[in-house]
Amino acid sequence: MTEENGTMNSESEDFLSRQVIVANEHGLHARPAGKVAQHAQTFEAAISLVHEDQEVDAKSILDILTLAAGPGNMVEIRATGDDAEEAVESMVQLFANKFEEG
Repeated sequence: MTEENGTMNSESEDFLSRQVIVANEHGLHARPAGKVAQHAQTFEAAISLVHEDQEVDAKSILDILTLAAGPGNMVEIRATGDDAEEAVESMVQLFANKFEEG
């Protein structure tokens, strides 16, 4: 799994950002998308996922499914808010663990 650390600046808003590879066999299909959304909802931070030119709310399973991120695709995790750093690190671990699918 490839990751890059960094703080990015999006015009007027600062956010934390990490890049991850979708490492599970079937990509971000319904089950892992549900796990990502459920996990993201445990944080106060606003969390988004970016794939290619599309950015979606990581707390919405339907939004995540629209990314159509397949195995081996790179996804950027972005977060803003009080617990943004914890949220990003935790989301990176979820991707690293292949959404606990094995």
